Amino acid sequence: MPINILVTVKQVLDPEAPSGALKVNNDTKRMEAPSNVPPVINGYDENAVEAALKIKEAVGGTVTVLSAGNGFVMDVMKKTLSMGSDELILVDDPSVSTLDAFVTAQVLSAAIKKAGNFDLILCGRQASDYDQATVPLGIAEILDLPPVTMAMRVTVNESIVSVSRVLGDGNETVEVSLPALVTVSNEIGQPRYPNLRGIMAASKKQPTVWNLSDLGLDDSAISAKVEIKEIFVPVTETECEYIDGDDDEEKGRNLALKLREAKII
Repeated sequence: MPINILVTVKQVLDPEAPSGALKVNNDTKRMEAPSNVPPVINGYDENAVEAALKIKEAVGGTVTVLSAGNGFVMDVMKKTLSMGSDELILVDDPSVSTLDAFVTAQVLSAAIKKAGNFDLILCGRQASDYDQATVPLGIAEILDLPPVTMAMRVTVNESIVSVSRVLGDGNETVEVSLPALVTVSNEIGQPRYPNLRGIMAASKKQPTVWNLSDLGLDDSAISAKVEIKEIFVPVTETECEYIDGDDDEEKGRNLALKLREAKII
């Protein structure tokens, strides 16, 4: 039975960028990268796209990618199309960049309702910028969908989705009826690399772009519940003391005395 799948993705700062290239904007309370360091799609979200494409190849259907943010880099976002997704929807609004996780879930849920009926929603297990892992569960709560987290494998058989979950001491398999929401972990496997045909096809597609007013949301509906007071780069300080002695034996004794004074031994 072909199914319609929606995947949420997020444009984030490249986690592989040198830490020295990032800086804190004290006015917006956000991390920023220089213009020569482009953003990327959150890695776990790429895993979710890969999971969706595998399901599409197995049972048929469509894959729609949805993202909410501001200042999208189109070459970055179109990667999901070049991987094989059918449609890309962007909620592009300056207000979105300042939203907390709860309101972000509201915005994405409103966009999902506007986009149409979907049998399965896939999300990355968490985003690499704040690592909160709360937005997918917020979407499930708002849309009244059963959520399954930490998927390492997702398969669909008729109206049942089977999910193998990653646990701290192993894994487990659960089944849930569609429609449902599943968060995907990197154990699902390496996302496919777009081939030339996919890149050429993606270049001809244009994303659907909405703003908050298109979703029927106003300022009162998107007031943040969480306020960020401060963001800073942790400062680490180290102190090194050399232990002297006439020979290795005396150096060892002096080290032991120092460790005893510090109550380490």
